[in-house]
Amino acid sequence: MFTDIAPRYDALNHLMSLGADRGWRRRAVRVLQREGRPLDMLDLACGTGDLSLALQKALPEGSRITGADFSEGMLAVMREKLARKGLEDKMPLVQADAAALPFPEASFDAVTVAFGIRNFPDREQALREIQRVLRPGGILVILELSEPENRLLKACYRLYFRHILPFIGGLISGNRAAYKYLPDSVGRFPGRKEWMGIMQRQGFEALSHKALSLGLCRLYSGRRPNHSK
Repeated sequence: MFTDIAPRYDALNHLMSLGADRGWRRRAVRVLQREGRPLDMLDLACGTGDLSLALQKALPEGSRITGADFSEGMLAVMREKLARKGLEDKMPLVQADAAALPFPEASFDAVTVAFGIRNFPDREQALREIQRVLRPGGILVILELSEPENRLLKACYRLYFRHILPFIGGLISGNRAAYKYLPDSVGRFPGRKEWMGIMQRQGFEALSHKALSLGLCRLYSGRRPNHSK
């Protein structure tokens, strides 16, 4: 499905968020900037690379970013973007399953997942893998769409995401089913308290949460403990 919609994914992302996704990514980038040093980073579920490119532009010189995604179609679009910017040799891309990452333990200072973790079939296994490839003290930053908690906003959200978006997305992408799946997947993702509880159970500490755009998106972060278990 994601390979099928990859050529129009960026335009439809902006449509789905009414353009707010750019600002949400900037918020995630600022979290990583506060680390204050060059980072070895994994952008997991990197898609067509919008967050990877924003990180490459904003992080200190010497930072290294690896992009990984399950969809080869998404990675193909990202390779085209990197080639246009002359970055194809500076940002390795890997086709990978989040539940079995092909990286050694303690490979990265930071891992990001933007608008992808709700699509992982086994999220808890993915969190275990993310913690494995993080260095002790390393940070995980997650951006994910969510339903607003306010009743009126939630009603408007559901009207747009469940009825208007699939129609428009289907016209543009030719795959209406994909744009029915995407909002449905948001509704199935755990709420903030449940999700932070899941992160905690998988060993992450120093957990943080921020609601963005009245709860249309949520920014989560947590760290692999410095101490041995």
